[in-house]
Amino acid sequence: MDNSFLIADTSSLVIGLVLILNGLFISAAQPNGLNKIHIVHLGAKQHDTPELVTKSHYQILEPLLGSKEAARNSLVYNYKHGFSGFAAKLTASQAKNLSAHPEVLSVVPSRVMRLKTTRTFDYLGLSLTSPKGLLHETRMGSEAIIGVIDSGIWPESQSFNDTGLGPIPKHWKGKCVSGNGFDANKHCNKKLIGAEFFTEGLLESTNGEYDFVSHDESKSPRDIEGHGTHVSAIAAGSFVATANYNGLAGGTARGAAPHARIAMYKACWKGIGCITPDMLKAIDHSIRDGVDVISISIGTDAPASFDIDQSDIAFGSFQAVMKGIPVVASAGNEGPNAQTIDNVAPWIITVAATSLDRSFPIPITLGNNLTILGEGLNTFPEAGFTDLILSDEMMSASIEQGQTQGTIVLAFTPNDDAIRKANTIVRAGCAGIIYAQSVIDPTVCSDVHVPCAVVDYEYGTDILYYIQTTDVPKAKISPSKTLIGRPIASRVPRFSCRGPNSVSPAILKPDIAAPGVNVLSAVTGVYKFMSGTSMATPVVSGIVGLLRQTRPDWSPAAIRSALVTTAWKTDPSGEPIFSEGSTRKLADPFDYGGGLINPEKVTDPGLIYDMGIDDYLHYLCSAEYDNASISKLLGKTYKCTYPKPSMLDFNLPSITIPSLTGEVTVTRTVTNVGPASSVYRPVIESPFGIELDVNPKTLVFGSNITKITFSVRVKTSHRVNTDYYFGSLCWTDGVHNVSTPVSVRTKILRNYV
Repeated sequence: MDNSFLIADTSSLVIGLVLILNGLFISAAQPNGLNKIHIVHLGAKQHDTPELVTKSHYQILEPLLGSKEAARNSLVYNYKHGFSGFAAKLTASQAKNLSAHPEVLSVVPSRVMRLKTTRTFDYLGLSLTSPKGLLHETRMGSEAIIGVIDSGIWPESQSFNDTGLGPIPKHWKGKCVSGNGFDANKHCNKKLIGAEFFTEGLLESTNGEYDFVSHDESKSPRDIEGHGTHVSAIAAGSFVATANYNGLAGGTARGAAPHARIAMYKACWKGIGCITPDMLKAIDHSIRDGVDVISISIGTDAPASFDIDQSDIAFGSFQAVMKGIPVVASAGNEGPNAQTIDNVAPWIITVAATSLDRSFPIPITLGNNLTILGEGLNTFPEAGFTDLILSDEMMSASIEQGQTQGTIVLAFTPNDDAIRKANTIVRAGCAGIIYAQSVIDPTVCSDVHVPCAVVDYEYGTDILYYIQTTDVPKAKISPSKTLIGRPIASRVPRFSCRGPNSVSPAILKPDIAAPGVNVLSAVTGVYKFMSGTSMATPVVSGIVGLLRQTRPDWSPAAIRSALVTTAWKTDPSGEPIFSEGSTRKLADPFDYGGGLINPEKVTDPGLIYDMGIDDYLHYLCSAEYDNASISKLLGKTYKCTYPKPSMLDFNLPSITIPSLTGEVTVTRTVTNVGPASSVYRPVIESPFGIELDVNPKTLVFGSNITKITFSVRVKTSHRVNTDYYFGSLCWTDGVHNVSTPVSVRTKILRNYV
């Protein structure tokens, strides 16, 4: 699983921001006299030019610090393109005083945050073999620009060759910046059209002591870790024939939008992570540069914290979305427990992970000639039969006595303990490892440098029985094979973070799911498998880039709606999608949102649940933001209506009711984007014990009627508190099936009185 970098989280957005905006979160633990980078949010720009925006920042800082020179020395970044704000070195008392300034929306300390193919797009049906389809309609995304905020890019990779690409899109306003080992004139081309790097936050947070050489890092857009290269190639990689990983998963690698352009904004650094001021600067520049979608494969550890870093991605993303730029972010890799979901701001498209219809079976042959199929990425040559032993509580003594040297070790281990145990066994000099797990997670073998295979407890017990009934048990582990298509079932993997949303429970998260398990893509000079919601995110980002070419007038909310309402609830072959956790179960909306992304359906959803600035104001008011804070965010005076609106009526393509007592009525508005004279009727699958009553019973559109509001009365028959039950509401005209997930929890006795 990909855990390479530290990053910011937007889960707990509402509570965190409310605390921030009330001035309660000014780094209480910080010694008063020590400078620390703080991000000062001023909301929407109040001036037309970047120069005037910058001048306004000095006008705020100079009186606080005493002089223009002190303000200049304090400033780290000016955010002056997509929104207004700055990063500055401040003491705790200065930050507290600044938070009371009438023009300041919030003051938040900088923090470190975590960064959370040959088969992927054929699996999703995004194929070049069809004479029609999204790739052909968009010329493979040739006018799309995908902004990626990550660890940089390896420009020499063939995934970024510009063969066959036309001129750079005219709406591009960005640039390539040279640095150590990165020559903008040489390494940028018609594919990689933008490359910048941001270090001010990094250097200030390390007191200028970050050593690029000792960290084997490049002070440039160049990627050393491989993460940014991997996700960029998934989103928009060019065609590369015969890509493979040591012979596995061979085929032609490509991105979702093979002719789209890439703009890399490097804000994540090896050994440290992603510093929030640098990330916010990257978002600011991406808005200025004219990207069509922003892709952020970023998350944080669970549980969701109420710390202020949660506002950083959300603030910048809000300004991007208000300018019509969709922001796609990862759900996080701390699953499978409930309420672990990251990036929950309702304007962000949050992506969960699924597996592909591809596996890598490993034949494990025992000395009695019984062969068991495990899973994993074993590319080591077969070494013949070797002594087989069990890893148990006596393993430490066995290691000390050298008894594990040259043996294959069977280890029953919880998923969370597998990597630690692997390191212990490998250091002991074993010849191979067979993991037995309650839920198979082949990714635990990714960084094990001996033959490695994973089996479930059932087959592990079979191997254990052989060991205990044989005088000299032996086994051999053969290289992995590549198996594609049936009978491989798709699943939501254990690591993918789950809902419900712990911050705003009425906002469904994740929104959508995409392949993120063992995805083959470019890294630093080669091709490698990686797993994580980081890999699923650029799948969606690339498809959003394509969609923006066919539907340029659609808002980010309309795009999210199309993704959710057209998604597969099964895998592409029609088989159910399971969710892996302590036990397997059928996946539900808290596992995969609307479902698995269906790229060939998104351009023609029939109806969309659209939203604009008024809808987001509805959300902010229902989330108990005060008028002054909302006004600063918007850049103009605003007052919430009274009574404040219900968050249940926020116009999402989903209905989530976290606390139902008796009954409630919710409303939604749909916009017809299909044939003008369309008639839709509801198909209802009610959650268990829940009654859904929709009015009107028919939606009749015409040339003068493009929007219709409907209501759903939701009534519970449960007499006790329940967990969530799931259903759906699907509007259909016989051609389009506009499906929205419904999630309802009955609360007879509420937690808050």
